[in-house]
This record gives sequence, C-alpha cells and structure tokens, in this order.
Amino acid sequence: MYSQDAISGHRRGRPEPSAEMLSGLACLTCGTDYRKTPGPEAVVVSHRAGGQLLACRGTCARMACGSVDGLGETPLPLEERVRGHQGDRP
Repeated sequence: MYSQDAISGHRRGRPEPSAEMLSGLACLTCGTDYRKTPGPEAVVVSHRAGGQLLACRGTCARMACGSVDGLGETPLPLEERVRGHQGDRP
C-alpha cells in the first residue's frame, strides 16, 4: 500500500487534468484512455464543474480519492461521456 506521504507527494506533482480527464474519458491518475482500453473498470473519484472525474479501480482510485472503490457512485455510460466531450469542442 502507499503511504500518506507518497499519495500527497503524487498529488502535488500532478499537472492539471486534461480535457479527456475532465470529460471522464481518461483516468485521472494514470491517463488510461477508456475509449481505447475497455479493460480497466472506471470508478468515480471526484466531481468538477458538474462532471464526474474517473480513475481505474484499485491503486489509481486510491491515489485520487483515498478509496480503491472510489465514491461508490456509478459512472455515466461511455457513450454519454464521449457525446459530452464532443459537445464541449468549438
């Protein structure tokens, strides 16, 4: 398991989330693109600007929110997240 210092250090060193991360299309921690990699199960770890921020279940979720299972909230379907992301573009 990761120590609290390691988790805090990771948060401080992390750049701002990308547009894909803010749309729930990529993992907030490792950047896995859920459109290309159907394997990892995404869990909701936070909210920003009315949208869900997702991370891969397990270590990524633990590093993002402190729980391997995220917030226990069901993520929006991938198709809906893709539509929302495409709708944000000019």
